[in-house]
Amino acid sequence: MAANADLVWAEEILGDEGRELLEHKCLTIPREQLHLPGPGFVDRVVSCSDRNNRVLVNMERLFQHGRLAGTGYLSILPVDQGIEHSAGASFAPNPEYFDPENIVRLAIEGGCNAVASTLGVLGIMARKSAHKIPFILKLNHNELLTYPNQFDQRLFANADQAYDMGAAAVGATIYFGSEESGRQIEEISAAFAHAHELGMATILWCYLRNAAFVHNGTDYHTAADLTGQANHLGVTLGADIIKQKLPTNNGGYPAVKFGKHRPEMYDKLASDHPIDLTRYQVANCYMGRIGLINSGGASGKDDFREAVRTAVINKRAGGMGLISGRKAFQRPMSEGVRLLHAIQDVYLDAAITIA
Repeated sequence: MAANADLVWAEEILGDEGRELLEHKCLTIPREQLHLPGPGFVDRVVSCSDRNNRVLVNMERLFQHGRLAGTGYLSILPVDQGIEHSAGASFAPNPEYFDPENIVRLAIEGGCNAVASTLGVLGIMARKSAHKIPFILKLNHNELLTYPNQFDQRLFANADQAYDMGAAAVGATIYFGSEESGRQIEEISAAFAHAHELGMATILWCYLRNAAFVHNGTDYHTAADLTGQANHLGVTLGADIIKQKLPTNNGGYPAVKFGKHRPEMYDKLASDHPIDLTRYQVANCYMGRIGLINSGGASGKDDFREAVRTAVINKRAGGMGLISGRKAFQRPMSEGVRLLHAIQDVYLDAAITIA
């Protein structure tokens, strides 16, 4: 079903913030400098890289599936929260998602390009569903059963297992800024290189993790300058797509007083507007040569508005799509499908343009 031709539907969902987001003009990094998502992105951009033909095929599998097929945008359902946030806490609001079949079903009925999940979830459904929707196998996780809780991404799976189940891509998380990040960088660099050899695409969750990033009551884990550098490290490791949280502030480097920074990062390459902050994230993904997908965040009281808001910011900044899990699966399936469709409608609506 095609999205609405005008912006009325989006303004109604976004409320008072609607015009500010839908009419914003970016005066920081011009859109003309970006490699923007769109039809033929693999031919225009990815084919210029060192990725082998099988990686190009699997990238195209991702882009040609679901409601966004052929648009160059991605809508991905990620469900690894059973490990990352514990199964009980994640699935208690909707226990049917203890069953992996319903996770895959939500992705298919929700019109997603792909489903990202654990070795267990995708492995148990591989013969039934790997040919029906592209699989993204998440290789590492942070589990919460160790006491006291630790925050360290550990390998649970490998690229060979992803290849054997027919996955189109592998995913992984690195906690940049953490004491364990050096080991994680080495592990995931090797894992992504092997995944490319086997012909699979790679997606990196570029998250920050360090208690020092919360300074004087402000949380800089989602600062544009710090998340932008995490993105830049991620593309350096050979990621084909970067997953990042939406930026909520800026100035992490000067606040925490570490690293290297210049005034132009803050007064020329970004502003306080969320679209400009997100464009800085896109710029750090080789000016869009590597696609940026933002995460949907935790489920709350105003999920539909927040999901559409994040999609509008991502698209208008030059991003490639959204990866939204808890907002979709922590509610009845029919509502989850409707929420995923609302996200996709942003990318289908030609009236929502690049700022």
